Amino acid sequence: LPDGPLVIAPTTVAVAFAVGVLVTVGAAWLPGRRAAKIPPVAAMSSVHATATVKSLVLRNTLGALLAGVGTAVVLYATTMERSDAQAPMGLGAVLLILGVFVLTPLLSRPVVAAVAPLLRLFGVSGRLARQNAVRNPRRTAATASALMIGLTLITGMTVAASSLQTSIDRMATAAIEADYVVSMGNGMGLDPEVERRLADAEGVSATSPLRMVPAEVDDETQYLTAVNGPAFDKVMELPVLSGKFEVGGAGVMVDDRLAAEHGWEAGARITATQEDGTEQEFTVTGVYERNEMFRGIVVDAGTVAPHQERISDFQVMVKIDGGPSEANEDRLEKALGDNPAIVVQDKQALSEEIGQMFSLVLNMLYGLLAMAVVVAVLGVVNTLAMSVSERTQEIGMLRAVGMVRGGVARMIRLESLVISLFGGVLGVGLGVFFGWAAGELMGSSLSTYELVLPWARIVLFLLLSALIGVVAALWPARRAARLDMLGAIKAD
Repeated sequence: LPDGPLVIAPTTVAVAFAVGVLVTVGAAWLPGRRAAKIPPVAAMSSVHATATVKSLVLRNTLGALLAGVGTAVVLYATTMERSDAQAPMGLGAVLLILGVFVLTPLLSRPVVAAVAPLLRLFGVSGRLARQNAVRNPRRTAATASALMIGLTLITGMTVAASSLQTSIDRMATAAIEADYVVSMGNGMGLDPEVERRLADAEGVSATSPLRMVPAEVDDETQYLTAVNGPAFDKVMELPVLSGKFEVGGAGVMVDDRLAAEHGWEAGARITATQEDGTEQEFTVTGVYERNEMFRGIVVDAGTVAPHQERISDFQVMVKIDGGPSEANEDRLEKALGDNPAIVVQDKQALSEEIGQMFSLVLNMLYGLLAMAVVVAVLGVVNTLAMSVSERTQEIGMLRAVGMVRGGVARMIRLESLVISLFGGVLGVGLGVFFGWAAGELMGSSLSTYELVLPWARIVLFLLLSALIGVVAALWPARRAARLDMLGAIKAD
């Protein structure tokens, strides 16, 4: 990356402030409106009003409508081209998340009921924790929603990335017939001399460069993929949809999407204007299935090399007798003069490198999304603290009838655990759905795509949500257990 100062545009600061203020004011509007509508006499009472049947019906109807429309939009977006589906996919995801958020009070009861058998193992504390979790569904839902959104993003990206990584691994295994792929470790191009040295190495039966050549085709810039035509079928395997697998001289192969856009088929003529202004005419010998690793017009390197200003290969494919082995790898490295800047990889090493890139990106995103988890923890702590404050007299009465301090603390911890697991279940469920939807879009250009559910990580996310509940309950549970019994009973 080039050196330079940190650039902070004024619009970036303005937009950040505007979004922060608007989101905060918007989040406070509904609670403020609800508080303003409470009659003064009711506000002075310690009795908390419950939601009316009419308000619950309206809320559930609105939530079901938003969730249904959002799901329909996401499903429709999966049938569109990837370039056209991004906006509908984003809109559908937002509507679905809003719908589930509105429906969380309704959903909290069956989810809490599902974990009720486990709570019974903890006796009276477990039963009271379950009752407290469903006593105020709106508060439970609001607390769980922060965790739900964070886990939705994390799970969705994990599912999509795992599926994409597996698909690319399969594609590399299926498409690359070469035993080794040689490239520069810093991402720069290779000198053509590298291929010549590899071709002269002992046991090497075929080599082919992969070289990007800019050219004008049908009044638009195309990057031709230049290869060693006679050896190309020995180092790569591309599914041919029509014509034949042949590159050499004036014969070229094109991917199916490019062929459909330009109306090309086997036997069609293509005119390309090279860097030096020379017009070359090619004949399409075959149409192959496009994938994320290989696409575009495949030409013979020797045919276009005389018209290039600078020749540089980004990879060299090598076929060697005996296949991948330590001896063959050493032989190739010695042929290159043991140059530490040049990397020699077999298909397994290439697959592992792809996996490391995905892991790096995911870990960076996990770091950013950790802030959402911190917000969720604070939300659970805040809710439990308010719950303890509101139930001070109730906690005093429980102590008076025989509940020990440990039982009170256990009740608060179990309540926090239930709320966090509720948010975790919703977040993981939504994340898997969004990961599947994103995969459907990627699958349109990946013939080897298949949904992969990383069960180990999904279970880890659920355990993480449970851990968040336990950690968030430490201070509220300690505070509840230390309340003075007589003082709590006399509290208003």
